[in-house]
Order: sequence, then structure tokens, then C-alpha cells
Amino acid sequence: MKSIGVNIVIVTNKKTAYMAFDIRILSEIPLPELSPLEIYHQGIDVEVIMGDLKTEWDELAGEKVGFIFKEDNYVFFRLDDVAIFLIEEGNKITISPLKEYKEDIARMIVLGTCMGAILVQRKILPLHGSAIAINGKAYAIVGESGAGKSTIASTFINSGYSILTDDVIAVSFLNEGTPFVIPSYPQQKLWQETLIELGMTSGNLKSVYGRQSKYYVPLIKDFLPESLPLAGIFELVKTEQEEIALIPKPRLEQLSILYNHTYRNLIISGLRKLEWHFKISTSILNNVNVYQLQRPISRFTADELVTTIINKINEGE
Repeated sequence: MKSIGVNIVIVTNKKTAYMAFDIRILSEIPLPELSPLEIYHQGIDVEVIMGDLKTEWDELAGEKVGFIFKEDNYVFFRLDDVAIFLIEEGNKITISPLKEYKEDIARMIVLGTCMGAILVQRKILPLHGSAIAINGKAYAIVGESGAGKSTIASTFINSGYSILTDDVIAVSFLNEGTPFVIPSYPQQKLWQETLIELGMTSGNLKSVYGRQSKYYVPLIKDFLPESLPLAGIFELVKTEQEEIALIPKPRLEQLSILYNHTYRNLIISGLRKLEWHFKISTSILNNVNVYQLQRPISRFTADELVTTIINKINEGE
């Protein structure tokens, strides 16, 4: 299955159509990170609109920030004094601006947390990490923030491989019995020190909201807009040991790894999707192996980590 990626932008009543995660999106705010949608008459899966949610939020939470879950398919959250967001039924995102609203911040939240909630509502598992295309299959690199997932992904790119997604890995069963990774959009987020290690400069790159030393890095030729079968998962963790270690994990720990690295996993319990999460995780683990990849914090090891992953993949082929 291929996502649509062309140079035609369609605007209808000040709304623009895009494609991401194989989902057709019609948005009232520009989302230039996404692939514009060529054929509008095929229909829209998700709308992004501006609205006024302040009264409803005040009734539910007052001055509270954070998440509120209404019924089992509505996700409310407020980001400081920037905006209130409502994600509902897997097909609609409403943005309600507050006094410190900035469109670039709202865009980041829509493409991150909001799309993560949309995926869950549409019964697509969002993992937190990067997915790389290797030999016609997708390999997921998951881990906590700061573990080095995007750094490894960039090192793969520099070695000639393509990336399907950075930050949110959408996993779905497009064919019965086989989990697939659905491509997101051609962009990475990299720390300043990673840019330096990779011989890159921040230049005109935009910094990520709340993280002044982390930058958006556009990807064009290195992005693969095609769904691929998921063939392996590597959990990246930092260690004080001096050597890299690759450790296969037992089944129960694999289930914990998938839950711990589900993107915004509080949404799973908030929407009462724990049983669904267990079932889809079990189905994934029936098809793929999970390894823990331990990296030393004392030195830059991205090239060695990539070699370790490639060697492990080649062992199984």
C-alpha cells in the first residue's frame, strides 16, 4: 500500500487536504510537513478544525491542564495557555486557541499527540520511535525520549537506507496475520549534539517547542511513502557499560516493552483500550522478535549500533 505524495496542494474553503499514516486529512491550519493529497473526491478520513472549547473545558476541568477522557472515544487536553484540543471518534480534531496560541505549536501537537489519539481511536497501534526500511521490511527502534532513536535512524539514512516514520510508528494489520508499519511524513526531530555528530548544522532549522536545542529536519529523498511488513523491534536503552549489548527479551517482557513504548500510552487506559492493546500486541509478537539494544552513554556509538542491528537482521535471513 502506498501513501500519496505529489506536488499538488488542494485548498477547499480555506482547508487543505493531506495524507499521513494512510489517512486523508482535511485541515483548517496548514500542515506543510505532510504530503499534499492529489485526489480530493476520494473522501476525507479526519478533519482538523478551529473551534471554541473553552466553555466545555471549564465545565469539565476549570484551570486544569492535561488530559480528560470523555466516554470511550473522546480525548480532551489542554496545553498550558496555548490551546485546548479535542480528538473524537477517530475522525475529528478541534483546536481551541487560548491567549498564548501559536500556529506552529498547534501544528506540532496535531501531528504528535492528536494523531496518536486518532490512531488509537482507529485501532492502529502507535509506538514511540523510528522505523527504518531494510530489505523490503520495516524495523522499529523504540525507546524513551533521549534514548537516541532518531540518531540511529539518521545514521541508517546516512548509510543509504530509507525511513518510514520518526516519533510515531503506526502499526496495523493491513493483511490478515501480518503487521505493517504505515509511513507518516518526511520529517525528523534531532538534538543539536546529534546534528554535530552527524556533520550537520541547525542553520535555518526550526527548533521544537519546549526544546530549544532540538530541531525539525525535513526528509525528502530519504522518506519511503510505502507501508512495509514489520519484521523486528529493537528497544534502545542507555547503559553505563562500555560495550554494546543486544539481548533477546522473553515474551512477558516483550508485552511490557510494547506497552511502555506505546505513544502517549495514558490514552490507552483513558479510552479503556487495554484489552485491545493486549490483543494487538500479542498479534504483533506472534510475527516479530523483540530485542533490547543497550548503548553506552560514555561515547557516540550510532555507527556501531547500526552495524549491530544489520548483523542481527542478516542472521535471520
